[in-house]
Amino acid sequence: MRSRVLAVVPLLLSAGCAAALRQPPVREPQPAAPATFNTALAQSGGAGQQTWTQFFHDPTLDALIDEALHGNQELNIRLQEMLIAQSEVRARQGEYQPRVAGVAGIGVDKVGRETSQGASDEAHDLPDPLAQFHVGFAASWEVDAWQRLRNAARAAGFRYLASVEGRNFLVTEVVAEIASSYYELMALDNQLDVLHRNIAIQQNALEVVRLQKEAARATELAVQRFEAEVLKNQSRQYALEQQRVEAENRINVLLGRYPQPIVPGVNVFGDPFDSAVATGLPAELLDHRPDVRQAAAALEAARLDVKSARAAFFPALSIDAGLGYESFNATHLLRTPESLLANLAGHLVAPLLNRKGIEAQYAIANAQQLQAVLHYERTLLQAFTEVANQLAMLGNLERSYGMQARQVATLTQSIDVSNVLFQSARADYMEVLLTRRDALDAQMELIETRNQQMQARVRMYQALGGGWR
Repeated sequence: MRSRVLAVVPLLLSAGCAAALRQPPVREPQPAAPATFNTALAQSGGAGQQTWTQFFHDPTLDALIDEALHGNQELNIRLQEMLIAQSEVRARQGEYQPRVAGVAGIGVDKVGRETSQGASDEAHDLPDPLAQFHVGFAASWEVDAWQRLRNAARAAGFRYLASVEGRNFLVTEVVAEIASSYYELMALDNQLDVLHRNIAIQQNALEVVRLQKEAARATELAVQRFEAEVLKNQSRQYALEQQRVEAENRINVLLGRYPQPIVPGVNVFGDPFDSAVATGLPAELLDHRPDVRQAAAALEAARLDVKSARAAFFPALSIDAGLGYESFNATHLLRTPESLLANLAGHLVAPLLNRKGIEAQYAIANAQQLQAVLHYERTLLQAFTEVANQLAMLGNLERSYGMQARQVATLTQSIDVSNVLFQSARADYMEVLLTRRDALDAQMELIETRNQQMQARVRMYQALGGGWR
């Protein structure tokens, strides 16, 4: 009895040392997000809660997004990562549950005749070598008294949730990328249409100048300058065609298919643009942004890892049991109770010397927990900043578009004025060329600004956490 007590004392001392182990203070995420985005639209219930079909209102774009959610290879890769994380949860849960296995075996044992076992076998006329047959069940269970295994399983569960949110965040990126490329494709179609109309007008002007040259009212230099302007814009259209092919194929790649034509739906570039996007409250980013939710799940997993690593300092209790039959004669194997075998044992194990490995794992877990806190803070800060940037972008682009629209209207009127002055010999051909060139550039820039407005609206939707529902 005394020897048993002496054997248990070091284990109790080990538990006491583990309890006295200094644990670094847990750092909570700071700072908290501001109360509002400083805008009248910052009310509860932002655009991030809408599905992409509710936000875009374009059947063609909706069909492209729906196809991408099924065919995008990166999304399917993330889906497999989710299944791997889910299997990891089940594996961790199995570690703290009892294990029961069926056992069957046969062996041969030969001992020396000059040993006590050999002499006994010879005295009882047992065969040499001696066969052993056994069949039964073996069970083992580690009593998870310190929650080490359960905390590891819970941490695996939070990592699975983080993988789910990681895929949701990728969905928001895919939806935003498709919408951005779709509006870029529409903008290029509008620019090509404007360019084709201007080329036709310039070709007509070229014919007029040629006729004026024949009537001695213009020079060959004027004809050459008008012809050069036509050739310049004809060359410009091929650059736009190349950009269109690249935007088209960018969408095809996101859809997981080989290049094929894509025709945008209803042209919204001529419609009035509504830059008002309900932002909601900054606190709602915690629920709507998948990357913030992913960082929060990873933080919870890291905290549980610290608890699991700390529990490794405490004694571990395991129980082993067995039940079955064992005999040296196969015909007597199932004879009861003569061949019946049963055992039960308990083990209490605690680290005493050379605990550097456990201490290192504990230090790593604490450092990883601090990393998770900092990553969560950075993710939340980036989310708030992205919304603030897109809010400013929408406002500035709206004002810029208004100025550019007035510029286009003024230059369009100046084209007619320059034509009249040129025909009455009160303006030279260079004034006509420069006026038309400025008007064309202004029209192209106006379309590009509207494209930027559409892009900013899409990015605002993504920044608010929309697109994954």
